[in-house]
Amino acid sequence: MTQANLYALLESRFPTGAAPLLETEDGMIVTYAEMRSLAAHIAAALRAHGARPGDRVAAQVDKSPAALALYLACLRGGFVYLPLNTAYQPAEIAYFLGDATPSVFVCRPESVEPLKPHAATAGVKTVLTLDAAGQGSLRDSAATATPDDTVHVSAAEDLALIIYTSGTTGRSKGAMLTHGSLAANGLALTGAWGFTRDDVLLHELPLFHVHGLFISTHCVLLSGARMLFHRKFDAALVLRSLPRCTVMMGVPTFYTRLLAEPGFDRAAAASIRLFVSGSAPLLMETFREFETRIGQAILERYGMSEAGVITTNPLVGARKGGTVGQALTGMQVRVADGEDRALPTGETGGVQIRGTSVFKGYWNMPEKTREEFTPDGWFRTGDVGVFDAEGYLSIVGRAKDLIITGGYNVYPKEIELELDTWPGVVESAVIGVPHPDFGEAVTAVVVAAAGAQLDEAAMIASLRGRLANYKVPKRVHVVTELPRNAMGKVQKNVLRDKFGG
Repeated sequence: MTQANLYALLESRFPTGAAPLLETEDGMIVTYAEMRSLAAHIAAALRAHGARPGDRVAAQVDKSPAALALYLACLRGGFVYLPLNTAYQPAEIAYFLGDATPSVFVCRPESVEPLKPHAATAGVKTVLTLDAAGQGSLRDSAATATPDDTVHVSAAEDLALIIYTSGTTGRSKGAMLTHGSLAANGLALTGAWGFTRDDVLLHELPLFHVHGLFISTHCVLLSGARMLFHRKFDAALVLRSLPRCTVMMGVPTFYTRLLAEPGFDRAAAASIRLFVSGSAPLLMETFREFETRIGQAILERYGMSEAGVITTNPLVGARKGGTVGQALTGMQVRVADGEDRALPTGETGGVQIRGTSVFKGYWNMPEKTREEFTPDGWFRTGDVGVFDAEGYLSIVGRAKDLIITGGYNVYPKEIELELDTWPGVVESAVIGVPHPDFGEAVTAVVVAAAGAQLDEAAMIASLRGRLANYKVPKRVHVVTELPRNAMGKVQKNVLRDKFGG
């Protein structure tokens, strides 16, 4: 029977001997052999703590080699991995645990006390710890566990990962990604971007996000390449590291910050064969400035949690600024009207996708899943786009008012629900306005009740305790009323025009 486990595919591509997989900014080197061993022991530890194939394993942990091993261990053991943003607050974590009902939850040691009650309420059997240095009760258990063989996954459609995306109604949706969808996307990207064992990836991305967790790491693992594995983006460290690397992946914020560094020039980037940008739109201004200064164009691509990478500008050929390129191998992309009919080139409409990398559906949301797919099997992304004559796609808007700030997705409704509970707030609207560093800045507009005095700083401070930091508005503007159209719908375009300066 065919083995469909993604881990088996990844492991089959691992170099033999003492080939290095990653090096941290502290100079620690982890080989492929060491990562294989650690993943095997962590899988055995999770099993010893009651996890069974198909069970969810949730993790809110800092980036470390052990955190990567935890992800690989879940694949190896047939568990469903559930990565959670390290910025999520306890109330947010409570929702994810209650919805996904994992059998094991791995968190930072300092988070155990505030999160343990939520884990108990959700019926989580075991809470383990993993710190930024890769130590904790999970690692202790792994040290004494006896590994078994990689779990056999008989069908590519079997669930491997749940990634939660923000919900327009305030409720996050768990996108279910399969062993087959992740494998297909990884193989297609490795080929499209020309990865080989000679490559060294500069990895500055978080591991709770699809960009850092599998888009970048899968390219390395599937090609037997290696990476400089840094905890977070640091422009000065990037400048020192670039000469040792051949590929860099990042969000637009990384590139705007690099361009602000006087030392970032052609000499500094001479060894890099490929700069990739994703997770948020790249401004034409950034694209042009980068190409002028560095002498090569950033490769912009388009993806989402529900499908990984969907389109990409070419490795060889014209990289068009303002576009996200052409459909990746294995993906079909169309622009459709409101009746789900494909539109001709040059006409703007909803971006719809179909292919081997597309997710299985939303966890525990069969109705929502059915709503988001067309009768002929295309997924409605919610983005608005247009194709040019050469088949390059441009994303021109977002149908559901999604805000992308620093590469993270923020849906306004979740923040509006919080703002509307504030004493003296009649109603609120949350928008994204242009920001030179983050791409878009989350901005709130609130209507005050008669006689109410609203304190902007106090409102922002309160939200910081209830929402992930990237969701917290940079500004809160107080108005007497929100602009509405004839149907009573708030005109957020008017608000963006007014406060976007």
